[in-house]
Amino acid sequence: MFRTISILICSALISACSSLPDSLSTTNENVLTDYQQWVDAPVDQENEVRLGGIIANVTNLENQTRIEVVNMPINSVGKPSLHSEPTGRYVGYYNGYLESMSFAKGRLVTLLGVSDGEEQGKVDDFDMTFKVMNIKGFHLWRIEETVIVNDIESHFSPCYGLYCRGSRGLPSKGKVIQEVK
Repeated sequence: MFRTISILICSALISACSSLPDSLSTTNENVLTDYQQWVDAPVDQENEVRLGGIIANVTNLENQTRIEVVNMPINSVGKPSLHSEPTGRYVGYYNGYLESMSFAKGRLVTLLGVSDGEEQGKVDDFDMTFKVMNIKGFHLWRIEETVIVNDIESHFSPCYGLYCRGSRGLPSKGKVIQEVK
C-alpha cells in the first residue's frame, strides 16, 4: 500500500512539473506556437497564437497594456528556450493594467492571444513592423540557477575534518545550470 501511494505522489509531482499552465491553455488544436509561421500567415487572419520570449518593453496606456517581446522558441509546456537565438519581435495588447515592475524588461513571458494585424514601430533607430496579438492569457517565468560542484578531492581522498577541503591542492570544479521554472 505504501508503495502504491508513493508512486501516485511521484506521478502527480512529475506531471505537475511538465504541464502547460492553465493561463496558457486553449481548446483550439490549431494554435500557432511557431513565430515564423505566424509572421508568414496572412495579416487579416485571426489565428490563435501562443508565443514566448523576453520582455523588451512594457507601456501602460489608458485602458490597456502594450508588451513588446523578443521572441524565443517555446517548448510543449510553453517555456521559452534559454539556449536559442531570438527570432524577431512582436507586440501584445492586454485589456487592463499590468504592473510594469512584474513585467519588467528582461523577464521571460509566454503570451496566449489572437492575431490582430501589424503595427509600425522602432527598435532604437531601426524601423520595424511588429505582428500584434490581443492577449487572452500570460505566464511569467523565472530562471532558477543550480550549482553543481564536481569535487575531485572528495572522490579520491575523503576528508572528514573541518579544514581539509582544498588542503591537498586538488581543484574543485563545478558549473551553474539555468532552468526556466
